Amino acid sequence: MLELTRKPTIDGQVVLSVQTTPALADSVQAALEAVLRLAEQAGRERTYTIEEAFPDLGPGDALRGARELSGLTQQQLAGAVGIGKSNLSEMERGRRPIGKAMARRLAKALGTSYKVFL
Repeated sequence: MLELTRKPTIDGQVVLSVQTTPALADSVQAALEAVLRLAEQAGRERTYTIEEAFPDLGPGDALRGARELSGLTQQQLAGAVGIGKSNLSEMERGRRPIGKAMARRLAKALGTSYKVFL
């Protein structure tokens, strides 16, 4: 879903650049702004869970992002893991849960950890 680039600069600051799909750009920007606000309020001493930082994102978003980064269509990924395209679509939209066994199959097909889909 995301590609993060980190560039050190002068004055002890770091520039972070995020690459995402146009459809997710506004959501990603809002989420990153929320993270920065949280960090400023906490004096950058507290860490936040992924759920706190991105409350609206779930396993389906991770699945869609990983699929898009891999350059696969829903049909291609569904075929690779042996399910129907409609089942995959429902998982991406959060309407169908992704069980541990399915998460492992998806992760293998996408070259990632199964834990991102749980």
